[in-house]
Amino acid sequence: MTGLTTAPALYEATVRHTRTEPLHHAFAYRGYYWLVDLDAPPRLPAPLRPLARFRARDHCGDPSGTLRGNIDAYLAEHGIDLQGGRVLMLAHARVLGHVFNPLTVYWCHGADGGPVCVVAEVHNTYRQRHRYLLRTDRQGRARTDKAFYVSPFNPVDGHYRISVPEPDRALRLAISLVRGGRTVFTASVRGERRPATPRSVLRLALRHPVTPLMGALRIRAQGIRLLLRGLRIVPRPAAHPPTEPTTEQTDHTEQAVDQR
Repeated sequence: MTGLTTAPALYEATVRHTRTEPLHHAFAYRGYYWLVDLDAPPRLPAPLRPLARFRARDHCGDPSGTLRGNIDAYLAEHGIDLQGGRVLMLAHARVLGHVFNPLTVYWCHGADGGPVCVVAEVHNTYRQRHRYLLRTDRQGRARTDKAFYVSPFNPVDGHYRISVPEPDRALRLAISLVRGGRTVFTASVRGERRPATPRSVLRLALRHPVTPLMGALRIRAQGIRLLLRGLRIVPRPAAHPPTEPTTEQTDHTEQAVDQR
């Protein structure tokens, strides 16, 4: 690891979504992310703590456990022991009681500091969650089969091409959904590093108010636009086992809230 990969840090970023089939649709929005060391979470002054809370129950795993403990338990299921090595998490914090993380990324290192694996945790708008264990190359690239229902407009098939290099001065993430040899959807996150000082936290919170809530609302609004443009809903597979407790939604209008 280099000296640039320090945490906590903030990344002011642009998120872009582009759908190419069966119709073209694209949108982008701004926000900010935290990069945190799971063994040394940020400690803000008391007045700013409602702007950045990190809780195990907002992610996969035991809601009564810890973020670090839950990642270690997941890796152990796959025969991986970091032996106390560092885990960096990129995510939205809970802000004023609101949190939504379409994608959380964990960079997992061994005791010697070397990279071991990456975990990509995906949340859909139906309160379901799923983890992908990625064995990335030196450029942070990996491929994995799609195994989780995210969008009401995309079936659970095809595969993802993923680029998740560990961030330093810049954040550069990209995910493409490939089906039948064609890229049908892409998402990217591009951002620049900011110091995780109280002043920076307050500045970004004012510039991008309640980022997790606004991101979720934007995704829902784009889903409704797709529905109005005539894109047909693909029902959730009945046989797909829930990965987390789920709030069932049966109204198709409410289901069309996520374009991924």
